[in-house]
Order: sequence, then structure tokens, then C-alpha cells
Amino acid sequence: MRLPRLLLALLLAPLLAVSLPRSAEAAVTVTFWSHELGNEFPHAFLTFHGVPDAGGPPVDLSYGFTARTISPAILFGKVSSRMDVTKPNYIRRSDAQFAMTMTDAQYTALRGLVDAWSDNKVRYDLDTANCIHFTKEAARLLGLQGLDQPKLMRRPRSYLQAVAAANPGRVTIVRRHGRDYLPTLPPLAPSPEGPPIPAPVIVPPPVPVPVPVPAGTSSTTSSTDPNRG
Repeated sequence: MRLPRLLLALLLAPLLAVSLPRSAEAAVTVTFWSHELGNEFPHAFLTFHGVPDAGGPPVDLSYGFTARTISPAILFGKVSSRMDVTKPNYIRRSDAQFAMTMTDAQYTALRGLVDAWSDNKVRYDLDTANCIHFTKEAARLLGLQGLDQPKLMRRPRSYLQAVAAANPGRVTIVRRHGRDYLPTLPPLAPSPEGPPIPAPVIVPPPVPVPVPVPAGTSSTTSSTDPNRG
């Protein structure tokens, strides 16, 4: 007995949907990183990679909260802060601890967090507002659990690994060096709307070069201000 084509199509549709590659789906992945190499100051930071579900330009961003100046002053109280855009070479020398694919709403919430902690709106405090507290707040906005780890708030790697362990099935545990992890990220295809518009380049006006006046001739430029009394 032959089934009508319409009925056959209805039966096969769910199977075809399941078999579609997930790489066709658009989403932004946040990765939580730690840096504890050599004599450098320990650090925790985030990277965003992907394309929002709603479309738009590809996302390839990195943010870490830190003191404006690393000095002994951070041991004695609040100091000025800055939102650090983590450099690619620094990321390659760091460790990706875990990652999570976000909804557009979660991505928007984390971008709002970056803005709320930027421009010294939150003062850096080693005990209450350091780089780990920033990543803790990001994890809270993502709905993760096991965030209160008071003994680990100065140990980026240990803290992030504890959070990852407390959220099985919700995050992807990475624990890979940046040089090994970054090549595994999917390439970012150009947006149909075109690449992001670069910031305009401001060219300063040329500085006038004074022309020497031969002796015995008059000049239209005087060093005396005619408006002075």
C-alpha cells in the first residue's frame, strides 16, 4: 500500500529536522577563562564568540574586570578600575575552563553587565569586586549554580573549575590551553549585512609652518595682540 505523498512528508519531517547539522544554528558562546601563568597577576575573564540568533554582525569579544593600575594599593581598599579588552596573545596564553551557548536574552544581559562594570562605575576591590566577582556575576545572570565559593575568590582557575563542576549538563567543561582551544571555535561567516563599520579615523589638521620673513620687510603677522590694552 502506497502512502499519499503528503502523509509521507508529514511522517519524515521530524526525522529530517533532527538530522540537520547544529552548526547551521546561530548562537553566541561565552567562555570563562583563567590566567595563572608565570609571574603575571592571576586573572579571570570572558570571551564571546558566534552570531546572535536574531542575526547581525558576528561577535568576537573579550572582557575582564581589573584594577586600572596593579600596585600595592589594591591590598588596602578600593581603587580605580577598568574593563579590559583582553588581547589575543594573552588569551592564547590562558586556560579556557568552561563554555556555554547563550540565548540572545542572556547575551544581552552579559553585555549589560560589561557596561555596568565599565568606566569605573564599580570600584575595584580585591575582597568584594575583583575579576572573579565579575565572572561570578556573569555566571549568575546565566542561571548557573554553586557560585558562592568564599575561599576561592582570589584563585581564578580553582573558582571557575568549581562552578563548572556544580553545573553538569549546563556548561561544557573545556579545561584546555588557549592555543589548543581557540582553533576549535567555528569560523565566523561574514554577516549578510556586511562587516562591522570601523570607527572613523580622525586626521588632525596640519600644523602651519611659519615662513621666515627677510629682514627689512613687513609681515602681516604680529606677536602683539591688538585686543590687549
